[in-house]
Amino acid sequence: MTSKIFLFNVLYLGDIFGKAGRNVVRDFLPELKRQLEVDLVIANSENAMGGRGISPSLAEELFGYGIACLTGGNHSFYAKEIEPYLENEPRLLRPANYPDPCPGNFYAILDTHQGFKVAVGNLMGRVFIPFSLDCPFKAADKMLQRMHQEGGDNLITIIDFHAEATAEKKAMAFYLDGKVSALVGTHTHVQTSDAQILPQGTAYITDLGMTGPQKSIIGMEPKPVLKSFLLGRKFSFHEAKSNPSMQGALMSFGEDGKAVAIETFNYPKVF
Repeated sequence: MTSKIFLFNVLYLGDIFGKAGRNVVRDFLPELKRQLEVDLVIANSENAMGGRGISPSLAEELFGYGIACLTGGNHSFYAKEIEPYLENEPRLLRPANYPDPCPGNFYAILDTHQGFKVAVGNLMGRVFIPFSLDCPFKAADKMLQRMHQEGGDNLITIIDFHAEATAEKKAMAFYLDGKVSALVGTHTHVQTSDAQILPQGTAYITDLGMTGPQKSIIGMEPKPVLKSFLLGRKFSFHEAKSNPSMQGALMSFGEDGKAVAIETFNYPKVF
């Protein structure tokens, strides 16, 4: 008789955008968790506040909906009141390769009631992002070393790489293949169709997509964005509200922390 194989299912939501994104999580995440037999939910939240940043109250709102850990990106520090909260809330992360000194945590180790330990980390790309950031590849090595020193060898390690360029995300994927359980891309808000297990066993997707208003231009009302493109000037953008859905990936891991499967989801379906 063979022993039962226990799998741990992680649902990772793509960038939560504005009120529409928060509301669709509130309204549909419990049902999605039941349907997919989810054990842990993680999300990128750096657009939760009207498309730019996140406030302490909105972070608490999202934690209250059952999200265990929130990752960030280039808008992590947009809200003026966020720095003290980042210092004191270990479940809200910012990218590891912001230069020191920088407030907040860039990884978290979560103990689950199933006995699994999950390490969540956050990195940001440098291509087409106008910030003076440290090398994300070197930052990844340092972060993984600290994760394993703190959490042990059989960690499920999941990294959010918040980056603009597809090539940079793919490069990080092959750099970390076999070193992490999963690498998921965020930031571009358009879900890619390349969810896969890489040759050395790492689950990967170039972009999780967006949890928010899908009838939009990456979260914003189309008309002012089109006006900016057509006339070459900056105009005020407004967050969209139509056709909200959750996008992301469902990943399964074994007791050894290795990835077993990854697949995308759109819920509720709006396309």
